[in-house]
Amino acid sequence: MINPMQQVVIAVRRRESEAVIAALQDAGVLHLKPIVGGPLSTGSLVGQDAQSRRDDERLLARAESTIAELGAYRPAPAPLPPQSEWETVVESAAVPASALARARQELQADLDAEAAYGDAVRALARLGGGLDHSRRLSLVPFVLQPSDQLDELEAALKTALPDRYALATETVGANRVGLIAVLRADRDAARAALSRARLGELRLPGRFDGLPLSEAAAELDRIRQQGAERQRQLNAERERLARTHGPALYAVRDALKDRVAIHDVRAVSARGKYSLVLQGYLPVDGVPTLRAALDRFGDAVSYELHPVDELHDEAVPVQLKNNSFVRPFQVVMGLLSLPKYGTFDPTWIISLFFPLFFGIIIADVGYGLLFLWFGLWLLGKARRGEGWDLSFFGAYVPPATLRDLGFVTNVLAAWTILWGFLTGEFFGTLGEHLHLFYVDPELINRLWGWTGIHVGAEEGVAHSGLIPTLFPRLETAYFSNVALVFSLLFGILQVLWGWGIRIQQGIKHKDPTHTWEGLSLFGGVFALICLAFATRAGKDFSQFTNFSNPLTLLMYLGFVLFIVGWIRVIRHFPLLPIELLSQGGAVMSYARIFAVGLVSAILASLCSDLGWSLGARLGFLGIIVGLLVGALLHFFVLALTLIGHIVQPLRLQIVEFLNPTGYNAETSPAYNPLRRLSPAAHAVSGQGK
Repeated sequence: MINPMQQVVIAVRRRESEAVIAALQDAGVLHLKPIVGGPLSTGSLVGQDAQSRRDDERLLARAESTIAELGAYRPAPAPLPPQSEWETVVESAAVPASALARARQELQADLDAEAAYGDAVRALARLGGGLDHSRRLSLVPFVLQPSDQLDELEAALKTALPDRYALATETVGANRVGLIAVLRADRDAARAALSRARLGELRLPGRFDGLPLSEAAAELDRIRQQGAERQRQLNAERERLARTHGPALYAVRDALKDRVAIHDVRAVSARGKYSLVLQGYLPVDGVPTLRAALDRFGDAVSYELHPVDELHDEAVPVQLKNNSFVRPFQVVMGLLSLPKYGTFDPTWIISLFFPLFFGIIIADVGYGLLFLWFGLWLLGKARRGEGWDLSFFGAYVPPATLRDLGFVTNVLAAWTILWGFLTGEFFGTLGEHLHLFYVDPELINRLWGWTGIHVGAEEGVAHSGLIPTLFPRLETAYFSNVALVFSLLFGILQVLWGWGIRIQQGIKHKDPTHTWEGLSLFGGVFALICLAFATRAGKDFSQFTNFSNPLTLLMYLGFVLFIVGWIRVIRHFPLLPIELLSQGGAVMSYARIFAVGLVSAILASLCSDLGWSLGARLGFLGIIVGLLVGALLHFFVLALTLIGHIVQPLRLQIVEFLNPTGYNAETSPAYNPLRRLSPAAHAVSGQGK
């Protein structure tokens, strides 16, 4: 659900404003809203306030850049030094950290140069034979790619410098390096010949540019021999500095962020000569915390609380507040924008239908057990306070997020295992081969005969096993239509539900346009559904005049509601009939639950059947080979299809269900209250006075 908010206006004497803002930071419930216009000053700070802000921001930037240079992770909390020592603490770490960063950067540049040019420069130095120190001769180095032709260069040199040059080459890796020796006066002519042959002179980077080849080769040799050890020493020094200065740096950095936040609060407030006025929002359940923070200032602070205007105020922030089962699914809702304040939170719907659809699609006990193991592994890491370093993707998942992901994965696993028992699938048909599951035609007829299917002896063979299959989706000869209609029932439910929410929201917000739009499309979609069932998917159009059929009467009633609603909103939605066809397609989209699930089941069955057949044909060796082949194929198929199995249920919720509700059309800012980073309120305002 969306946590209800209240708006608050706070007026405070200017001389107590810093202490009051610090108290609001401690409370951690106030989401600020900037004040613009009015008789009091707003916007950028001026005078001493502006200078104080610049000083704090400069020192904060220095602290953060030093932390970045040291690569320090947040250590255990450390005592905050007195405010008068903050700059000394930062500079005592920043000076050696900056020097060390420059040394590491220069060494890394040297290592990169050696890796890129070392072999080539050493080969060129050998070719030069000491001529790079000659006062009369110049050496012009170049590199030949495998596709370059040396003949073109020789022809250009003979034309420009007949009998006044020497050319030598040597193979280095996949390329060749070359050297042209000419008189100093002919150096430019040799470069021009290189250019005509579409080649360029080799120029070394950084400090190596301009060095004689022999000296550059010697320096690159030294880097190759000593660079790794030097890098290890610099990294060790960096770690030592991080351990020494990290705790105090983080403490000062957090306190400086709190001070800068105080300046930010003043900047978005209205300021007079003797007073300061703030406004913002807070959850209703945070009101007691706000009162406790402000009431201790007595008549120095005056504040007023009143309900928010959810119809006209676009800045009301949104905080989602759900129970312990639904809350972890907010990590899934993180893929979407937040709902608009005053509408509805679909997280609880996602928490029910997303794992349900996922379970129906995969519906395999074996795969479900794998997901369960993975979810328990995530929860184990979270309980130990460990994150998950996904450096391959450039990401890091913190323990709190791992806890939510682990819970969601376990719910997905539970539905997958449950539906696996209903479909009789354990790694595809492996459960049948092991006589764990079996299909009983008589049981299927008793359960599903009311749908019109009948499984005869020639269509379904009763196999022996422990657990009868109740939802045999792999039996496509007679069960496909049942499974398909079963999937479409979810579409009927969710699409109509979505337009029902649209109607409810329109009535709540006194919006007749959206109310009639919702009524029109609810009636139209309902009429299409009745049409499909009454005519048996278009097989019996005589039902159009069969008024004894309740579905026919409901169909006409739905079309009447659609036409009346369209007339009421035709000025805003002239193409509503096209949207009605689109919504009919949205219901049909739920067929992907059946289709994607059937493909998943068929692929899993093929993997198990192949492995089982190898075991049956090759004896004991075949059993081992069959297990390996089957396991590899299952892993490969699951890895390739898993993203689709996750995306398809999500798409049904995000597009087919949420679009009719209007959820994707509007949003509100996230609730982001003013909070303290440093441990104590007096650490910012009291120290150093």
